[in-house]
Amino acid sequence: MKRILFLHGFFASGQCVPAVALREAFEGEAEVMTPDLPMHPKEALAFVRELIDREKPDVVVGNSCGSFYAQMVALALGLPALLGNPHFRMTEFLKARVGAHQYKSPRMDGRQDFVIDEQLIAEFAEMEAHQFLEKPSGEAERNNCSPEGRDRIWGLFGDHDALAHFEPLFLQHYNKSFHFPGAHTPTAEEVKKYYVPLIKELLTY
Repeated sequence: MKRILFLHGFFASGQCVPAVALREAFEGEAEVMTPDLPMHPKEALAFVRELIDREKPDVVVGNSCGSFYAQMVALALGLPALLGNPHFRMTEFLKARVGAHQYKSPRMDGRQDFVIDEQLIAEFAEMEAHQFLEKPSGEAERNNCSPEGRDRIWGLFGDHDALAHFEPLFLQHYNKSFHFPGAHTPTAEEVKKYYVPLIKELLTY
């Protein structure tokens, strides 16, 4: 059975609406893994890479901040990926939201409260600066998008997304972008109608 790894957005969890919709859509057809991601970006990226090494998913799917991570791991590991409304400038998003918050869907560890602070923003800034590069530092920095890589990392953009507007940046690095008539976080129906067919096509890569 094929395996799909879904990476949720910053305020979400592995029980968010898109995650549940994907599990329902692929029931009996593919295994959909929807883990809760650590809040801090380096910890989250290390967690995702270790999970990929262990579980060997066939495709990575992200939404928002999850697409920020999905792009980096798919680029580094040569995996096909679908980036739903990718947010490539998480620092901009977080700077406007400094303070205490709660996750919008339940997490497995029961922790719903968290704080956005300057340290977290700085961590994302460091990662943002090198998100499209092969190496995080040093003289060998360069874009790692091979022709094959440019074609197997796809973007899916909501026409009514009020939070992330990064299709032009996405198209500087990748070739295939698609649209759906939704907002930043897709509904369950939009996931099944617009995400699922593209994921099925990526599973053939």
